Parts: sequence; structure tokens; C-alpha cells
Amino acid sequence: MLAARLRELAFLNRELDITLTDDRDPASHRAVRFRFPGGPRDHIAEQSAPLHLEVFGFERECPEMEGTVEVALRWCDSREERVASYANSRPTLGGGTHELGFRDGLAVAINAYAREQGLLTPSDLDFTPTQLGAGLTAIVSVKLDRPEFEGALRDRPGDGPVRTCVAEAVRDHLTNWLRADPAQATAVLTQISATTHH
Repeated sequence: MLAARLRELAFLNRELDITLTDDRDPASHRAVRFRFPGGPRDHIAEQSAPLHLEVFGFERECPEMEGTVEVALRWCDSREERVASYANSRPTLGGGTHELGFRDGLAVAINAYAREQGLLTPSDLDFTPTQLGAGLTAIVSVKLDRPEFEGALRDRPGDGPVRTCVAEAVRDHLTNWLRADPAQATAVLTQISATTHH
């Protein structure tokens, strides 16, 4: 549990270099180092069975929400979705406006690109959240100067501009990434379009 949390702190804060040492048994002294100079992208890069080689990621400062957003993602050859979100390095298990913004931006970018490429015709419905999430592994992290948390556990950022800022950032960067590498984009869209609607 402690090791997992230290690992999270290390990939969410690339300047950190954390070593956890177990001195309980001198005969089997063990130390584990957590360091991710590439931030969340390094963490995502360790996931197995990727559909595309490059891990998509970016960091953007958003004055409207008085903070920054960092996203890293990769689609893998599976049907499982694994999206983890954080606010000021705290896990936001209850989701929040940053996670909603991530999903908004993802949907806009993927659906628009699919229509550009003729995978979706004007009469086709947009891809569903289930389709977009098939095989998706992602980290969504916001760092806010003045966060406002809501929910029973105070574990969800509820700041008004956060959703819009994150959605715009994801849309812009993901659209550029899809257009820059059609082969990777095709691999992702093939999996998404093959996933059953729910």
C-alpha cells in the first residue's frame, strides 16, 4: 500500500526521487526506487500489450482554472478501461470535473477524427463511452492553486472552469496526435469501432 502510494507521488511529480527501504530484516535488506522523469507517460509506458508504440501525453497550463493539467494515455489490446485521476497529487476515486473534462475532450477528438477519415458517416451515431474506453489506460492529473473539493469524502474537484479547460486541452492535443500518426490512429480506431455498443 505504501509502495503503491509512493509510486503514484513519483509519477505525478517528475522532480521527485523516492527510495523506500525495508530494514526490518538485516539479512534481506531491500530498497525500491521510484523515479519517473517523464512523469505519467513513463508509468503508462510500462503497461503491456499496447496497440500503439507511442504513449500520448501532454502538460498544459490553464490560467482559467488557475492550474495545470497533465494527461498520459495509451490504448492496449484488451477491453478493460483503466482511467486514474488525481487532483493536487491526491487520487480522486469519485471522479470529478477533471475526469469529466478528459472524457469530453476524448470523445470530441476521436469522433471528429473518425468522421474526417470516413469511419463514421454523417448518419452514424458517435462512438459511445464504452467503445472509447475499450483498452484505454490513462492518467488525468490536475494541479490547482485554489482547489475546491466536493462530495462526501471531499475527494472530487468541483471547480467550474476545470471541466472546460481539461476538455479543450485533451481535444486539441489528441487531435494533433491522431493527425500526426495515421498508423497509430488507425490501430486505435479499429479497436474502438470493433467494440460492441452498450
